[in-house]
Amino acid sequence: MDRDNKVLVVGSGGRCHAIVKALKRSPRVGKIYCAPGNAGIAEDAECVAIGVEDVEALVRFAKDNAIDMTVVGPEAALAAGLVDALEAEGLKAFGPTKAATRIESSKEFAKQIMTKYNVPTAAYEAFDDFDKAWEYVKNRPLPAVIKYDGLAAGKGVVVALTYEEAEAALRDMLLDETFGKGRVVVEDFLDGPEFSFMCVVSGNKLYPLAMAQDHKRAFDGDKGPNTGGMGAYSPVPFITDEIREIALKEIMQRTADGMVAEGVPFKGVLYGGLIFTKEGPKVIEFNARFGDPETEVVLPRLESDFYDLVEAAVEGKDCDTKWSDDAYLGIVLASEGYPGSYQKGIEIKGLDNVNTEVYHMGTKFADGKLVTAGGRVLMVVGKGATVGDANENAKAEIKKIDCPSLFHRTDIGKAALTEK
Repeated sequence: MDRDNKVLVVGSGGRCHAIVKALKRSPRVGKIYCAPGNAGIAEDAECVAIGVEDVEALVRFAKDNAIDMTVVGPEAALAAGLVDALEAEGLKAFGPTKAATRIESSKEFAKQIMTKYNVPTAAYEAFDDFDKAWEYVKNRPLPAVIKYDGLAAGKGVVVALTYEEAEAALRDMLLDETFGKGRVVVEDFLDGPEFSFMCVVSGNKLYPLAMAQDHKRAFDGDKGPNTGGMGAYSPVPFITDEIREIALKEIMQRTADGMVAEGVPFKGVLYGGLIFTKEGPKVIEFNARFGDPETEVVLPRLESDFYDLVEAAVEGKDCDTKWSDDAYLGIVLASEGYPGSYQKGIEIKGLDNVNTEVYHMGTKFADGKLVTAGGRVLMVVGKGATVGDANENAKAEIKKIDCPSLFHRTDIGKAALTEK
């Protein structure tokens, strides 16, 4: 078995920490680099001080170090064309091209693909003019779903329950240009439980991953502003094998086939943010990469070789995956004030006492101490025979962490825990 493959992981958050850990388990991987990484990733890989959008420096590093495979984590690197640049130099890269990344970087493009290829989703209209958008929303029933048509770090979506909220969101995105100059997509509201379905894709070929459910709101009871994700768990008990098959065939496969038909074949991870409505599963959004924090509870369940899966996708080969029956539930510890303004540089103690997996999302070392360096700081992942067991495990281990500036939700996995 070839144990000498050198891998470069691009990214710095909990998602990339989980990718690094999964690669580390592979008997085929010898050396792992991560650019730029974080304090936790540094324990599992050699961190390299290159930013995720510094395409030229990343390509140069991959060439100079004879990297066998680059795994691209964040959407910003994909949208910057990193995969295109690596492949132009004859280097293998796991991730979609800049053109295929539009499935995430343009909400309108994603909607056009779904409409054309009969992928179930909410009805929509797109606008770049505030007055026209506001006129449309005023004459529609609430809630209104308003999405910025571009990358917004998971924060460019507002579910407006009142017309005042809707108007404020449109002003924010179109007049104030909070996320930059752009367009908005206004969608009909879909009702039902949400779930995340990620598939590794190679053109028309799909390798489905385990299901997960994310929790976007900042506070218990799904209250407060949207965040990048405050926790996740896998498996999702209320998503039956039948629902999964429908989602796989009518959503994920149709989308992959549609991308091929449009001349922008997808390679990498296609993330389906789905919702189970009375009419069946529908798409809320697509992402062009591993979801965060879902990756931190999905990849630990993968018992087969992760490098095999990555390589199969890049080379278009067949690959069987094997999944653990164990449940994993992760709770994010975030800085007080997140997703608004928050302090950095607060010392984190007690991690040495934690007896479960901890993924670092926003940490660094300063003066020999581990300190907070982001909005979402750590994700503690519990394991158990059931989601309830995993939840209890995660909560018990969180108590060992000493950092007064961190907060977390206490109801992650509630939908699964209340299932009869």
